[in-house]
Formats: sequence, C-alpha cells, structure tokens
Amino acid sequence: MPRKPVRKSVKIDRRSARDAGADLIFHSGKIYTVDRQRRWAEAVAVKGGKIVAVGSDRSIQRLRGSRTHVVDLAGRMAMPGLVDVHNHHTRGGQLDLFEVSFPASLSFDDILTRVRARAETIAPGEWISGGIWSSELIGRLATPAAKAELDAASLGHAVMLRDDSLHNRWVNSEALRIMGVTKATPDPADGEIVRDGAGGEAVGLLVEKASALAERALLKSLGNTAKRDIASTRRAVEMLNSYGVTAYQDANTTLPMLKALKALDSKGQLNAWCVGSLPAFDTLTGTEVFGEALIARRKQYRTAHLRPDFVKLFMDGVPMTRAAAMLDAYKADASGHAVVCHSLLPVPEVVRWIARAEELGMAVKVHCAGDAAVRDILDAVEIVRDFRGPGPAHHIAHASYVDPADIPRFKQLNVVADLCPAIWFPCAITVANNAVMPEARANRYWPNRDLQESGALLAAGSDWPVVGLPDPWFGLEGMVTRRNPKGTYDGALWPEQALDLATVFEIYTRNPAQAMGLGAITGSIERGKSADLIVLDRNLFECDSFDLADTKVLETWFEGRQVHAR
Repeated sequence: MPRKPVRKSVKIDRRSARDAGADLIFHSGKIYTVDRQRRWAEAVAVKGGKIVAVGSDRSIQRLRGSRTHVVDLAGRMAMPGLVDVHNHHTRGGQLDLFEVSFPASLSFDDILTRVRARAETIAPGEWISGGIWSSELIGRLATPAAKAELDAASLGHAVMLRDDSLHNRWVNSEALRIMGVTKATPDPADGEIVRDGAGGEAVGLLVEKASALAERALLKSLGNTAKRDIASTRRAVEMLNSYGVTAYQDANTTLPMLKALKALDSKGQLNAWCVGSLPAFDTLTGTEVFGEALIARRKQYRTAHLRPDFVKLFMDGVPMTRAAAMLDAYKADASGHAVVCHSLLPVPEVVRWIARAEELGMAVKVHCAGDAAVRDILDAVEIVRDFRGPGPAHHIAHASYVDPADIPRFKQLNVVADLCPAIWFPCAITVANNAVMPEARANRYWPNRDLQESGALLAAGSDWPVVGLPDPWFGLEGMVTRRNPKGTYDGALWPEQALDLATVFEIYTRNPAQAMGLGAITGSIERGKSADLIVLDRNLFECDSFDLADTKVLETWFEGRQVHAR
C-alpha cells in the first residue's frame, strides 16, 4: 500500500520576511517617472540602491519591512535625477573653491574691483585666476588701455580670467612675462595673441588655443595639484547634486581629473555617475597627456561610477571671435575683411579618429559651434558608417548652428545633438554672436524643435562653468519659453523652436543617459534602474512656464542614498 505523503509544518518567520522588505520607500507623491509605459506613480521601493517597484501607495506598502526607511512625499513632485550631458565639472568646482568667481553680467569696472580685492589677500607670487567675463566685453579687452587697468588692479600678481565660452583668456602684463610672450612670439596654431596694431605688443587677450599658454603657466605655478583637484571635483559633485543632477558627462577630461574622480570613488564619495571625454589633442587646458597616451590609460581609471568612454575632438572655436566654422562668411571685421572660417580638422583625419574610437569600444564627442563644422562631422560619421556599419552614438556639441539640410542626418547617422550651453534665449553670448553673424543667420540659433521633429536624440548639457552655475532649471525654462529666465534680455530667440515640458524633461533625463551609455542604469524611474531621484518644491506641470527656473530641489537621492537636502 503506497505511503501517504507526510505534510511537514513549516514555520514562517514573519519578522525575517518583513526584514527582507525594501530598504527605502517613497510614498504619497506625484512621481513623474519619465517612463513612457507609466508616466506617473505614487510610490517607489528601493533595495540595494536599485528601484525594485514603482506603483501605487497600496502596492508598494506591501514591500515595507521592519527596517525600511520611509519617505513621505506629502504630495510633492518627484522625478528622476537630472543628467547633464556636457559640463566641465572640475573647472566649475575649482572656480567655486579656489578662484575669483563672478557672473558674466559683471561690468568691466566691477571685474577690476574683484581682482584688486583678491590681490590684497594673497601671497606674493600667487596667481589670480577665475572668471567668467562676458563675450560682450571682447572689444573692450582687446586694447592696451584695458591691460593697463588690469595691471593696476592686480598689484603685481599674474592674472588670467576666462570668458563665458571658456575658449578665450584675459591676462595682464605679469602673466605675459611669465608666459614668455614678446613681440616676437608667434601665434600658436589655431590661436591668436591679440596685439596692438601700432607696436605689436600683446594687449592681454588670448583667443582660442593661445589660451593654453596661460593655463600651462598657471599649472606650473601651482605645482602638484592632486589635493586641489580632488577638492574641486568633490565640490563640483556637491553642487551638481544640489541642483538635482545625479549623472553627467565631463566634456574634456584630463589625466588629473581622472585621478581625482578615481580617488573619490575609491572612498565612496563620488555621488554621481560620470562619463569622461578624453581629449585627442592639447586644446585649452594646458594638459600634457592627451590622445593615444591618455586613451591607453583609460581602463585603469574605470570605476563603479566613472566611465571614460568618449574621445573629445574640437572642430572649431566659438562664433564671437569668428572662430566657429561657418558655411557663410562672417560680417566684415575692422579691417574690412569678411572672414570665412573652416574646420580645424580635415574630414579624413576625423574619420580616422572616429574609426579608432569605435575599434576601442568608445564614441566621440565633437565640439562644433558652426554649421560647417557640423556638416564636416556628419560627413565623417557617414563615411565611417559606410565601411564599419552601425556603431555607437557620437555626439555633436553644441549643435547650435545647423544648416536645415543637415538636420535629418542626425537621426539617419545615429548622432546625438548635445545641446549646450543652456542659452537658447537672448543673452550675452547671443548678442556677441549676432554682432559678427550675417543678418540672415544671426537668430537662427538652436533649432531644437526641428531636430526633435526629425527624430534626432536631443540631450541637454549646462557647459558649466560657461554658465555661472550648473543650474538645469534655468536652461529647462528657456528651452520651453525661448526667453531669458532672468528677464535681463528682452524678447524671444527663434520662438518657433520652443518645446513642450514633457519633451524637455526627456532631454534632461532619459535622453542624455542613453546618449552617455547609461540608459539601462539611470535617467528614468523604472524597476532595475539606479535609485536616482529628486524631490521638488513644486509640481512643474502645474506652475507657470515662466516660473520653472525658480524650482528648488528639496532632496537628491543617488543609489538610494540622500546626497542633498535643503
């Protein structure tokens, strides 16, 4: 006779079951997920730094254990941590901690006041560096008189101040002396030491790659900068977190930056995802290690949160100094010459770099301020696609001037429009650009809607410290309204290119995450992704579009850890 199965009683340890619940629960909120399958939720559960459930309060409460930390959102809006596809984080942290920091709105005289104040407090021989001065001041600074006033304010200290494009520098006589610049010093390739037309003396304005001369001299004076770099990087990430940014791409990542980032992450102090862009050439930083020598070291600096996965190329300079490569000539300069500027790199060389990057499993981020530079990069990518087939998404930064014929090519070629700096509205840079642009081209700046409707992937960046602070809310409002959020400049810039708020949220979250290779990790509130969330002081879908820039981030969470609170 067959034996009956024995039913064993199993004692369930309900305490253990509860303890196996979520580590963290957010509830009673208006959570905008940026997940196209579920736009809104009330609650989110987190375990091990990852999102394990998104849904209603009732469904998520079932995951609550005795040790679950619970955050009552009390009806406030939450959303994914923001993603900044283009900034210069260490430079921004350095400016905040160690340098003379001032907004681009500061007048010439007020800049001199700041310089004198710093000169009175520092040790003999110490440099005064910082910024950011407005592009509208270029004409004023390109004179011997301006240099003389800077000399007087500096009290014998060397001075180097960066502009709002980070492509140009203003220095004084002491800095020029240390740099070894004389009448006989030739201009560096792709740069200019602006001189007095009468005597040939340098007036103190350094354009494009001439800026590296000053940066190199400053670095030499500082000696070992390892501690400074770590402090600057830590401060930069703190500032980014305070504005709700939990992932970013540094757009020109030098070896000292990689060392600082790795040092922070080894201590558990890198509270954001960081993607690095390794410079192919010595550009504007004065760095000594670049190109293949730097790329060869990238694996030793890869960490849990640092991914040095891009190569950085520069195709041109910036428009206000007539250094952006444009299809049409600029307005005539003071000598009556109508300048035509071409790309810095020939297309075959760009093809080699793109192919090399793809061979290494990397992508390229290319500075293209002018429409001719944009076309050259698209041509180069098309050539690579023809002989290598589909490849990674390469980035065109800044995608601000784009010929209409080239707009559909972004999607066709899987090229990301890296939109930065956040100035798609009237401001100092647009005024400076318009002063040199032909009338028909002047205000055709930032074709964001055209790119969006073509199917291109748009990703927003701050380009901080080109903009004074890494504040995404300022740019987010401007992308919706095309008006200056501070009201300091009247009118709207090409208002037909405005985008709706839901689209702009994607451009500030999931799109840049995807563009940076982090799409499966962050950028939206979905099961399996990193618990990167922010809590806001207002529901952005219920407030006026002209109040978006006033948004305050109450809390920032990275991998389920609170890294900022107001």
